Amino acid sequence: MDDKPLGELYDPQASLAISRHNRPHWSQAGAIVFITFRTADSVPRDVLQRWDRQKNHWIHRHTGIELPWRDALQKLGRSDLNRFHREFNRCRETYLDCCHGRCVLRQPELAKIVANSLLHFDGDRYCMGDFIVMPNHVHLLASFASEDSLVAQLDSWLHFTARQINRALNQTGKFWQQEPFDHLVRSPEQYEYLRKYIRDNGKKAGLKRGEYLYRRYGKQRD
Repeated sequence: MDDKPLGELYDPQASLAISRHNRPHWSQAGAIVFITFRTADSVPRDVLQRWDRQKNHWIHRHTGIELPWRDALQKLGRSDLNRFHREFNRCRETYLDCCHGRCVLRQPELAKIVANSLLHFDGDRYCMGDFIVMPNHVHLLASFASEDSLVAQLDSWLHFTARQINRALNQTGKFWQQEPFDHLVRSPEQYEYLRKYIRDNGKKAGLKRGEYLYRRYGKQRD
């Protein structure tokens, strides 16, 4: 790695906090986490419902567990859990990169609101790594000093930026989908893969410079 490490890799033997909302959020003090949050209009309800059906079918077909997929994940072994995430993370990311919805974060001044919020407490509440603000979603790498700070900070980012962006757009209502995706990074190879994924996301989606905002950890913002 060409920069000072952002944090530690997930240690399955160390203390772990799991916060259960609509989806489980795993956090570990000092561990690097990959986070994705998206605008409320980025994925229509019928697509989300179809993904839920596909996830339930996958769980039953591959494991025989007849529980809703959110409950079944807690019973999967590491191999099945990794396969599940690979399958459906790919679906989600491919769909997001098609830039559905209004895509208001394509506007540089609104993307800057998100970027400034992510960096505001960098070095204090958390260590912020690479991130990219796409037209309808955000990817970032970060590490948190304590196990209970991840969910609180996610809520803080979402609430603050939603208020500021809604004000700028002279609108009210829900701006973000309230359940971000987070994943503890498990290997140096995965960390480097995710850094490259974040770096290349704008170009992969066919966006021009200025239609996304990319920041590389340890470097000046591109």
